[in-house]
Amino acid sequence: MFKFRRRKLNVKLKWGLLPRVIIAIAAGIVCGLFFPDGLVRVVITFNELFGNFLGFIIPLLIVGLVAPGIAELGRGAGKLLFITAALAYGFTLASGFFSYGISALTFPLLLDPSQEIASFAQVAELKPYFVIAMPPVMSVMSALVLAFTLGLGMAVIQGSRLKGIMLDLRDIIDKVIVKIIIPLLPLYIFGIFLNMTVNGQAVKVLGVFAQIIVIIFAITAAMLLMQFILAGIIGGKNPFFMLKNMLVAYATALGTQSSAATIPVTLRQTIKIGVREEVAGFVVPLCATIHLSGSTMKIVACALAIIIMSGQAVSLEQFAGFICMLGVTMVAAPGVPGGAIMAALGVLESMLGFGQPELALMIALYIAMDSFGTACNVTGDGAIAVIVDKIYSRKKPASATHPVSTENMVTNN
Repeated sequence: MFKFRRRKLNVKLKWGLLPRVIIAIAAGIVCGLFFPDGLVRVVITFNELFGNFLGFIIPLLIVGLVAPGIAELGRGAGKLLFITAALAYGFTLASGFFSYGISALTFPLLLDPSQEIASFAQVAELKPYFVIAMPPVMSVMSALVLAFTLGLGMAVIQGSRLKGIMLDLRDIIDKVIVKIIIPLLPLYIFGIFLNMTVNGQAVKVLGVFAQIIVIIFAITAAMLLMQFILAGIIGGKNPFFMLKNMLVAYATALGTQSSAATIPVTLRQTIKIGVREEVAGFVVPLCATIHLSGSTMKIVACALAIIIMSGQAVSLEQFAGFICMLGVTMVAAPGVPGGAIMAALGVLESMLGFGQPELALMIALYIAMDSFGTACNVTGDGAIAVIVDKIYSRKKPASATHPVSTENMVTNN
């Protein structure tokens, strides 16, 4: 007599990536206390297979994301595009070197290589049940060179056929990241911390996590303050007033973990701090693609921490090239939570010599702070917009700013 509509009861809870990673870390530590060796080996087998697949997909990820990203930057607004891109890259580089400087001074005081935390990379006596080799189609460096060559070439010739193929490849890579890699990352991180618990390293690594997160948050706050002070000096505006207004975008990005979802709020707040609407409409969506100060800052700090934990020597020369290359590679970061670290894996592997265990820990460290990096990125977009607006204040805004559409732009986290 009574009919219930079942679809009303089909309520799905959508968990973000960060809560799933936190649960995976906690579950890995707890399960490591009582899991039998046979079950641990099952998880280790999955981690070995997933790690091999990750190594296989990294070169394809670089070609599929970097090449079309560079090609799309070659179109449109001429001088305005060049100025905005130069400022975004400059801010990104500055954040990377600033992060390196502070981390190089503080991390050696906090991290003790004698604790041998680097042994998380070892599997101890437990081995996977089987291994399937997945050799990549090309090396990481070959993929980077190929991506830059194709991207610059497509930007110059403005061809449509090759670009269409590369855009299709980018869509495929995006699907692989969204449908396969990102959903399986929590299980992969669960396996990493399960293995660390079995090896007795989990407590040490968690202690390192807490210290690194505090330092990086302080670096982020200092970098944002410097960006807006510079923008205030150039634009003739109150930096604290601007930063206060942009904190709405910062808070929004903390919740969404996505530059794409935050663009409307960032655009509104950028106009509120005095940037012309047509300039803000160009700069904000573009900077959501190419300005990644917060993401670069986190990756540099986390990479340096892992190198110190591994007992390796740290040099500015080693990181200078890495930071410069990272700033370019970040353009390829897809607009999904954790997308920036996925785009950076190839550079970490090729320039810093990170293996699968180090890359896995980088992913865990980065995702634990993902929302803070995204928030720093979008907030700094306002500072860049103020500088661009000042430089173009004597230009005709209609002719200078409308050629490039703000729709369908790839955005980053």
